[in-house]
Amino acid sequence: MSHRLRLYSRKGNTMQNAPDRAAHIERIAALNDTLRANITKPTGLDRIVMTAGIAGGIGDVTTWSGWRKRAELLRTVRDFDAFSPDSPERDFGRFEWQEAVCYFKIDYYDPSLEWGSANPADPAVTARVLTIMWAYEY
Repeated sequence: MSHRLRLYSRKGNTMQNAPDRAAHIERIAALNDTLRANITKPTGLDRIVMTAGIAGGIGDVTTWSGWRKRAELLRTVRDFDAFSPDSPERDFGRFEWQEAVCYFKIDYYDPSLEWGSANPADPAVTARVLTIMWAYEY
């Protein structure tokens, strides 16, 4: 059995007209907002991950200092609202943390996390993965 990455195509369906496309993008953005709002307890198929570099910057989370750093980082991503116009899905953010530039990026996978999602606007078929990283790790 061959595996192929299925990408959601707007060609040949109702997503071609502007109001439907705008509604589709807004639905994805709302789901991304929900993921960020629930960053400490993602629901459904969603996940939050940090790169090894970010984890190293946090340090040992069993100490007060490490716990505070992680809480501050998650709060920063949760409360982020400075999205640029080229991010209508609100899936990418640039922010400063510990005097360095960081990014977060939300990617859309199928439930097995093996392929891209067939439809990022449908949470039943989409696992959102929010990755927090240093800018140089992007």
